[in-house]
This record gives sequence, structure tokens and C-alpha cells, in this order.
Amino acid sequence: MSDDSNGLQSGFAIPLELLRTPPPKERADAARNRAAILDAAARLFAEHGVEAVSMDQVAAAAGVGKGTLFRRFGDKAGLAAALLDARERVLQEAVISGPPPLGPGAPEGERLAAFADAYLDYAFEYLPLLRMSETASPGARYRIGAYRFWHRHVSILLPQGEDPAYAAHALLAMLDAEHLTALLPELGEERIREGVCRMWTIAVRA
Repeated sequence: MSDDSNGLQSGFAIPLELLRTPPPKERADAARNRAAILDAAARLFAEHGVEAVSMDQVAAAAGVGKGTLFRRFGDKAGLAAALLDARERVLQEAVISGPPPLGPGAPEGERLAAFADAYLDYAFEYLPLLRMSETASPGARYRIGAYRFWHRHVSILLPQGEDPAYAAHALLAMLDAEHLTALLPELGEERIREGVCRMWTIAVRA
């Protein structure tokens, strides 16, 4: 099973590049408002915690009207998803064209382990935001554009004999923000990382 810089492997027709979260296209004034809102939200969330900050507070800190904020992001979950977007694009780019083992050029098992570790870096850093974006409504996690990218990437690296699409969903369930949040107080980051690595290694060898 071979891979290339487009993220293609046998049996998969859609390049990973087409599943990347695209940067927003908007007018200059809209881009400035967006940047001001995201900067204010990031600052307030870091200072007070995601749950304690209201949309009204974000609007006031950004110097925009509440209507502008709600039209752009809908609710706090939409705002959380927007804050995560840039970080997700960095990870996606590393998967597509970064150095191995996260990027192309390493054996499939090594790439999977590198992805799990890199994703956990991202998840633990932004866990409250990630949890909010993934639990905004039932099944919200699976409708987030980035999830399709993660799922395809894992699917094409798994052994192709036994329904890799399902196996990828099962492995990614271990990285679910609600799951990580529940386990973190009891197990801590290091044990979670070790457990994920162990289970993903078993899946590759199966």
C-alpha cells in the first residue's frame, strides 16, 4: 500500500487536499471584524474559561455589535469552531506535505502513531473549545469539516482488508473531546497518550 503527497492510496479516489478546511474568503472590513472577534474571544476564553464567557462579552471586547457577532458565528459553538480552524489547517498541512512521520514518506503505522500524537497535542491544548464545538448538537463532531479529513487520513493508512472506514471511526472515537475530558482527571495526559498509542498500534497490526 503506497501513498503520495496528495494523500491518495489504493481504493480512495478523493485527495486529502480537497478535504482541507479552506480559509474564509471575505471582504477586507469583514476580515478585520472577524480577526477582532477571534482575538477578543481567544483572550477572554484564556482569562476566564470558555463556559464563563458570554457572547455579549465577546462582542463588547471586540468592539462590534452583537448582531455582527451572531451573524458571523451563530453561537458560542460556532465561535469555538472558528478559533480552532486555523490550528486545524496547520495540522492538515503537516499531514499532507510536512516531514515524515506525520507527513508522507514513513510507513503507515508510523504515520498513524505520529498523527495520533499530533492530534492529542492539539486536543489537549484546546480541549474546552474542541469539546464545545463537538457537542453543540447531537452528532456535531461528525459534521465538522475537519473530521472528514481526519477520518479519510486514518482510513487510508489502515490495513485495507477489514472495513478501514469503520475502523477509522472507532479509532477516532478515542480522540473525542468529551471522552478526553472525562478521562483526563483520572488518567492524566501521559496515560491517555500511552493508551491511544497502544490501541492504534494493535489496529495497524490486526
